[in-house]
Amino acid sequence: MDQQSGISSCDFDVAVVGSGPGGFEAAVLAAREGLRVCVIEKGEVGGVCVNWGCIPTKALLRSAGMFRLAGEAGQFGLVTGETSVDITQAVKRSRRVVLTVSKGVEYSLKQSGVVLKRGEAAFVDARTLEIRREGQEPETVRAEHIVIATGARARELPGLPVDGGTIITSREALALKEAPGKMLIVGGGAIGVEMAWYFSSAGTEVTLVELMPRIMPLEDEEISEGLKRSLEKTGITVLTGATVLGADKREDGVTVAVRTADGEERSFDSSCVLLAVGVSANTGDLRLERAGVVVERGFIRTDGRCRTDARHVFAIGDVRGGMLLAHKASAEAEIAVQAIAGKQTAALDETRIPRCVYVEPSVASVGLSEEQARNEGYEVAVGKAMFSASGKASAYGNREGFVKLVFDADSWVMLGGHVLGHDAVELIGELTLARSLDATAHQILGAIHAHPTLSESVREAAGNAVREG
Repeated sequence: MDQQSGISSCDFDVAVVGSGPGGFEAAVLAAREGLRVCVIEKGEVGGVCVNWGCIPTKALLRSAGMFRLAGEAGQFGLVTGETSVDITQAVKRSRRVVLTVSKGVEYSLKQSGVVLKRGEAAFVDARTLEIRREGQEPETVRAEHIVIATGARARELPGLPVDGGTIITSREALALKEAPGKMLIVGGGAIGVEMAWYFSSAGTEVTLVELMPRIMPLEDEEISEGLKRSLEKTGITVLTGATVLGADKREDGVTVAVRTADGEERSFDSSCVLLAVGVSANTGDLRLERAGVVVERGFIRTDGRCRTDARHVFAIGDVRGGMLLAHKASAEAEIAVQAIAGKQTAALDETRIPRCVYVEPSVASVGLSEEQARNEGYEVAVGKAMFSASGKASAYGNREGFVKLVFDADSWVMLGGHVLGHDAVELIGELTLARSLDATAHQILGAIHAHPTLSESVREAAGNAVREG
C-alpha cells in the first residue's frame, strides 16, 4: 500500500494459486468482500477434485452401482435380457460430467469478477509471483495477500515407479477404457477402497493390500471391520497387515511379492498395480523460500488460521496437510479470507469435519471414534442401530450396516457419529450438524424423524445409547 496516496501498489488484493475447491472458494469469497482477486491455474480449472478426483470418481462409482443393480433387477420385478459392462461408455460419461462441472467453476469465477490467469506460479519475492507459460514470456503479478491452494499428487512407493501402464495411480485408473483382468491395489484408505469396489463391479479380480491392521484405519474399528466383510462378500480379496516387497513386470502384467500378516511371502500375478498410498504436497516449484514460507514434514507450515510464516501468505487444502478433503479445503478458504478481510475467525476443528467413502455400503463419519474418545479420557456411552431393523432399508433391499453414535456419558454430548450402510454419505449431514452444535443424545432422540427413512436409525441409535447408558 502506498502510504501517501492510500492506493495499493499491487495488481491485486488477493492472488490465489490453484483453482481446486479451496482455491475456488477463496477467490469467490474474497471477491464478495470487494477485493481485487486473481486465480492462477496451471492445469484444468477445478483442480484435481473436479478433473481427476472427487467428481469423476463419483461418476464412475455411480456406474459401478448401476452395474450391480442390473444384476439384481429380477428380484424387483424388472425382467431384462443379457446385460454387459461397457467401461468405455462409463468413462465417457464421467468425462462429460467433469467438463460440465469444470465449466461451471470457470463461469462462477468470471461472474464473481475474478481474473483467471493460466500458467505455473512461483514466488519472486514475498509479494510477487511469476507466471510461466510454455512458449510465452513470463508475467509477474503483485498481490497484498497470496493464498496457496496447489493441492497434492499421488505418492509413489520405492521399487514401484509409476509408468502409467502396469503401475498406475487413481488418475490413470479413471481413464482406463477396459477393465483389467486382475488388479492389485496398494493402500486401503478411501481411494484404494473406492477403486477396488469400482473395478470389482466392472468384473476385475481385485486384491486390496493394506499395511495397517485394518482397512480405513482412521475410522471406527467396527466400521472398518464391517466394510472389510462387505468388500469380501463382493469377491474382493482384502489383505491387512501386509507389506508389498516388490514387483516384477512381465509382458502381460506384473508379479507382486507380498508379505502377509502371518509372515508368509506370496506372489500375485496381476494385470496392473494401482498405488493409493497417500499424497505429496505440490510445493516443489513454488520457490517458497523466497517468500519466507516454511515446509514442514512435506506440507506448508501454518497456524490454526491457515497463515504461513509469511504473515500475508496463506495455505489451504491438501498442500497444508491434515485431513485431505475437498470440503476441508473450502472451510479453510473461508477462514483465510476472513483473516485477510480483517475479521475475527476461529481455527478449524477437525472433529467437526465429515468423512465419506462412496462404495456400497457406503461409509461416513464425523468426530471421534469410540477408541479415540476413550483414549482422550471420556466416559463413553455408545448407541447402535442396525439397518436390518429399518423398514426403509428392507423395502429398498439395503439392509446391510448400522449407525453408531458415541456420546460423553456425563454430558450426553455427541462426540462422534459413524455410519456403514446405503446412503451413509447423505445421513452424515445430520450427524455433522449434531456434532457442530454439540447436540446431546436426548436432543437427537427428541427430534421427530420421518417414517420410513434411513434417518430413523440415527434417532434409534441415540435412544439405545440413553437406554443402555
